[in-house]
Amino acid sequence: MAMATTEATTLTALLKEAAAAFPTRRAVAVPGRLELTHAALDALVDAAAARLAADAGVLPGHVVALSFPNTVELVIMFLAVIRARGVAAPLNPAYTQEEFEFYLSDSEARLLVTDAEGNAAAQAAAAKLGLAHAAASLHDAAGPVHLAGLPVHAPENGSHGGGAAGSLSPNDPSDVALFLHTSGTTSRPKGVPLKQRNLAASVRNIRSVYRLAETDATVVVLPLFHVHGLLCALLSSLASGASVALPAAGRFSASTFWADMRASGATWYTAVPTIHQIILDRHASRQEAYPALRFIRSCSASLAPAILERLEAAFSAPVLEAYAMTEASHLMTSNPLPEDGPRKPGSVGRAVGQELAVLDEEGRLVAAGSPGEVCVRGDNVTAGYKGNPEANEAAFRFGWFHTGDIGVVDDQGYVRLVGRIKELINRGGEKISPIEVDAVLLGLPGVAQAVSFGVPDDKYGEEINCAVIPRDGSALREEEVLAHCRRNLASFKVPKKVFITDDLPKTATGKIQRRIVAQHFVQPTSA
Repeated sequence: MAMATTEATTLTALLKEAAAAFPTRRAVAVPGRLELTHAALDALVDAAAARLAADAGVLPGHVVALSFPNTVELVIMFLAVIRARGVAAPLNPAYTQEEFEFYLSDSEARLLVTDAEGNAAAQAAAAKLGLAHAAASLHDAAGPVHLAGLPVHAPENGSHGGGAAGSLSPNDPSDVALFLHTSGTTSRPKGVPLKQRNLAASVRNIRSVYRLAETDATVVVLPLFHVHGLLCALLSSLASGASVALPAAGRFSASTFWADMRASGATWYTAVPTIHQIILDRHASRQEAYPALRFIRSCSASLAPAILERLEAAFSAPVLEAYAMTEASHLMTSNPLPEDGPRKPGSVGRAVGQELAVLDEEGRLVAAGSPGEVCVRGDNVTAGYKGNPEANEAAFRFGWFHTGDIGVVDDQGYVRLVGRIKELINRGGEKISPIEVDAVLLGLPGVAQAVSFGVPDDKYGEEINCAVIPRDGSALREEEVLAHCRRNLASFKVPKKVFITDDLPKTATGKIQRRIVAQHFVQPTSA
């Protein structure tokens, strides 16, 4: 059966269309444990949404916090909150109690939902804030999802009531559906409300650029409390009638990754560069049977051209680097599939389904090939940060959303990122792109992972340092790294010091944040 041709303006409508078009196709699986068709998933979501509305008193606009590993229960409850016209606020289960208190209060959550095992830190924070807690568990594919501890509310005026899926009011494009926080690399995390309209636009953009269809399948390797895994891997697949597999461990596992990919008939996967490097390291030590992939996608951090080449050689698939932000409901630009145009190593590709401009500090377009701030606008972009007029004024100047990234656009519309405005290293007036230095470091055969960063310097104001993790079996020395940099970089870009280490601090999504790395290796000069 063909998908509807009209453009749905809510995520819920896109998912309903896919369930109607492909009811018997697999939607979600945990390999060896559980499989749900699109029709079964749709029914489970509607039933859980009705329960939230009738028994938990969830009304349009109410925020429900979700703290889970990557499980089927999380997928169902996330979609159920949205279906009930609530606002889903997925939270990292590894947060401390203090972090949960901040995120629960900042989002104005009314209910916390976890898996059956619970989360002591999240529950303690919820109790302190006077929030109810429910534990979700799906015992078999027939359902329903069992919600232990769900408070029972008498229906309020305007509530759905009744508990039947048919009594749920339709989702509206203007409904806020998802509430996330920015990663806060340079400041306090900012709350980002994303509407049904934003999510639907982003899913359509992702489906379009990667030509996702019901015959596609992927394994989710990224946490579903961030937009990369949530929008690209999960929701875009489901809205295409395609399938996703969730690792049994509830998170990425290098040891089961290819077995899961084979078992699910995977045709693609998306990950951050650090996970790609882990997969490559495993390939170097243990080759397995690899499925035929249409493409491999990389996003959320810069992918060095040397790593891209190794991925393509190892897995015989085109590697498409993309560029995304929470505020844009994930995708902004991507390199195209081979049939749609060239892919350019070191570039994050062309704008997808939205306008993109590179502007100077006065909001004027810069010439092709000249650096400026990358700005976007489109239906996928948030209307603004929650309760933060100062941040909104700065982020939405001149009628564009300002990403905070310096980039260059070539005459074919391909974007090359230079770096975060606040992460550019200013060495005596010379601006150094840490992305450029990282790429050179990763071109040295003995280097597995690398990150460059600025440190305070009495003479130049800032100096460049780097930290590298050697590849297994490599006896990497600092002088070897510096000699390689001198051969490939202008002298002022060569790191002054090299830290050789076996670990780098990363965020929950596998991102390496330069500020955190700098603090880890270099004693800060001020608090």
